[in-house]
Amino acid sequence: MQNILLFIDKVSSWVGQAFSWLIVALTFLISWEVFSRYVLNHPNPWSFDLMIMMYGSAFMMAGAYTLAKNGHVRGDVLYGFFPPRLQAGLDLLLYFVFFIPGVIALVWAGYTYAAESLAINEHSTLTANGPPLYPFKMVIPISGILLLIQGVVEIIRCIICLRDGEWPTRVKDVEEVDVDKLKAMVQVKDKDLAEADQFAIKQSGSQ
Repeated sequence: MQNILLFIDKVSSWVGQAFSWLIVALTFLISWEVFSRYVLNHPNPWSFDLMIMMYGSAFMMAGAYTLAKNGHVRGDVLYGFFPPRLQAGLDLLLYFVFFIPGVIALVWAGYTYAAESLAINEHSTLTANGPPLYPFKMVIPISGILLLIQGVVEIIRCIICLRDGEWPTRVKDVEEVDVDKLKAMVQVKDKDLAEADQFAIKQSGSQ
């Protein structure tokens, strides 16, 4: 079971990381459009539509990735102080009451929007030569399906935690730099840093 959970985590992570490259492409597109508009005096009317689609796709497809990394923001500041079983019980309740119905609605509505857009070959009307919208709208149900699958994984994790009293492992990812952890890794103490500061001050004063 754990191998299946970790495999789905890896799929969600791979999709999120793949679509994260849209941010790089978006950066180049914005830079080129600024150069084209103000230096070459030749703006591209379709670029604004494409920027919105690229950013929206990156945002939507990162949902399952963020859930796999347990990275969504929690509004309850007391949650972190609860024991694992209580955390799992609250999560399980919220998944069934809010998450599952909300994501199913997202998939259903997104599929309807995408199917209608494809049927009429919909294009953006913000500009005269707007790009097609149906590829962008197809991202909505796809991202919803990935999010729903990852949600099922998280529900199973909650059940395992309720049974075992501890959270099962996840696929590791990049973490923010923690100064205390960094000092522990290199075995540096606050006293050592203070002595180094004093030595640097004395050296600069003597010069």
